[in-house]
Amino acid sequence: MDGVTTGVRATARIVARDDGRGGTSLPVLAGEGPLAPRRTRASGHEARVMLVGAMSGPLGGDHLTVEADVGAGALLHVGSAAATIALPGQAPGQARYDIRLEVAARGELRWLPEQLISARGSELSVSSRIDLAPGARLVYREEQVLGRVGEDPGRLTSRLTVRLAGRPLLDQEVACGPGAPGGWDGPAVLAGRRTLGQLLVARPEFEGSPVAARPLGEWAALTPLAGPAVLVTAVAPDALRLRRVLDEALDSLD
Repeated sequence: MDGVTTGVRATARIVARDDGRGGTSLPVLAGEGPLAPRRTRASGHEARVMLVGAMSGPLGGDHLTVEADVGAGALLHVGSAAATIALPGQAPGQARYDIRLEVAARGELRWLPEQLISARGSELSVSSRIDLAPGARLVYREEQVLGRVGEDPGRLTSRLTVRLAGRPLLDQEVACGPGAPGGWDGPAVLAGRRTLGQLLVARPEFEGSPVAARPLGEWAALTPLAGPAVLVTAVAPDALRLRRVLDEALDSLD
């Protein structure tokens, strides 16, 4: 119909499998619209994929989905070529960005994209759902920046749900920006900071050698979960310092 604007619907899908020759194959590597996964050079057993933004977005009304399925014995590293910027769009309603990840026993996924930036006037809901089999290994990082330089943020809601062997390991949600529940910018949450992030590391060896909870400086903490996994949460004044905290935390766990 004339005058009706609808958002973009697009899905990217990555399937990683042990190729039986000491490497990881990608029998499925497909994307639509603004989601363009590209295989890049890697070494050893790892397959490396870069998510390249072919268009601006997500914009208002868009619904983008990224799916990754890592099989037994496969090792997949996923990054992104640049930050993702949530922007207001011509279509009504909030944008949605869904991440669906599955890792089989003896599979390993390193999910390390660049930051998500919530620009003024945008409204984005992010839903990340991760299913791990017993014996799976995972490094999952997410970083969120509230507003570009000198700009107020948009509305951002982000939920992370992780299941191990079909049982809940982590389920949490955060909402920030205009219209979010009161207190999101207060001393108990962001305390005026404009970047927040978390790092989830799941490894079978944590079962027998659990990692102790500890603070990581003034604005970050490492918390063991009720399973072979730990969660690092952090806030920071800017994206550079947030990345530094999360990188140092990952280095301490390796």
